[in-house]
Amino acid sequence: MRRLKVFRSLVKDSLDTITHGSKKYHLWMALLTFVMLVGMYCYSIQLEQGLSATGMTDRVSWGLYISNFTFLVGVAAAAVMLVMPTYVLKDVDFKQAVLIGEGLAVAALIMCLAFVIADMGGPSVLWHMIPGIGVFNFPNSMLTWDVLVLNGYLFINITIPFYILFRHYQGKEAKSNVYVPGAFLSVFWAVGIHLVTAFLYQGLQARPFWNNALLGPRFLASAFAAGPALIILVLAIIRTFTAFKIEDKTIKKIAMVVTVAAQINLIMLISELFKEFYAPTHHSESAYYLFFGLHGKDALLPWIWTAIPLNVLATVLLTFHKLRNNFKVLFFACFILFVAIWIEKGFGLIVPGFIPGPYGKIAEYTPTLIEIGVTLGIWALGAFVFTILAKTAIGIEIGKLRYKN
Repeated sequence: MRRLKVFRSLVKDSLDTITHGSKKYHLWMALLTFVMLVGMYCYSIQLEQGLSATGMTDRVSWGLYISNFTFLVGVAAAAVMLVMPTYVLKDVDFKQAVLIGEGLAVAALIMCLAFVIADMGGPSVLWHMIPGIGVFNFPNSMLTWDVLVLNGYLFINITIPFYILFRHYQGKEAKSNVYVPGAFLSVFWAVGIHLVTAFLYQGLQARPFWNNALLGPRFLASAFAAGPALIILVLAIIRTFTAFKIEDKTIKKIAMVVTVAAQINLIMLISELFKEFYAPTHHSESAYYLFFGLHGKDALLPWIWTAIPLNVLATVLLTFHKLRNNFKVLFFACFILFVAIWIEKGFGLIVPGFIPGPYGKIAEYTPTLIEIGVTLGIWALGAFVFTILAKTAIGIEIGKLRYKN
């Protein structure tokens, strides 16, 4: 009964916290709300007209939605790079950032699920994925595995931080024997969500561009580069605009994680390029289309030839110790690395897998304004959720929010 009373107090205090703030905070939330409304309007058009309102066709059936889904699975998995050193290795330098990282994982997973719903055409078809009601086809379908690991990881990333914050809200320390087993589980689960997503693509025999043994490991490398890079940028914003001060050494340690992951990701990229172009076969046509175009079709060239130089530049900047310790350079490198990997794992991976088609036909894909509107709306939803979670968590961690008996 007392816990229920504390929970009600926490909800009340949280609502009070997220509805009050500075002028900049209210402008930020108003902007996100406006973008979400635009996204909802675009989605209403898609619901009315069907997926024909998008740029997707029977030739290219996965586009902007699944591209963002694939990328955000990696962002969600990246929270483990803070969870493992904090809860498992007892590194106190990561402790300040771990709750922020887990909040980011929750927001990313919510966006993942939203992009899947948008790509399915509407929420009315979701019943097909409910075990016992729809045709779940477990364990044969990799898609059902993906549903399980994503929802399971979302549950873990909600319950562990909630327990810790709930205890801190009461002025008590969280009991390690309660949350540490869940932290250990989240480490393996984070690897699982990305590997299962990679296996989902690798298992499609008709798409040779994805039949690559490096796809799973490279998914992890790019995730552990882009995710912590985003966390660094978020931490920089938080310590600038809030009373929650993140120490320099915390950001520097996360930057080292980003650096190593970016280097491994670049090595794997070079290995993939060697495999595709040194001894090309007819299965290399998707890669040729992506990097050089085929038969005058070259819609993806500007994207990939923007991503590759940005990836190389970011990795080089991060590799040099003096440059990495300069925060202006670090933040710039993290930003361009985030953008580069977003392009690579989106337009550089999903779309060319469908081009050319099984009969050699080239049907290019360009997202429509409806797709772009829905995508921006979902990203705004993620930012909105994260802002709410972060504002509450920061209030509790700095002692501003406390349970009053």
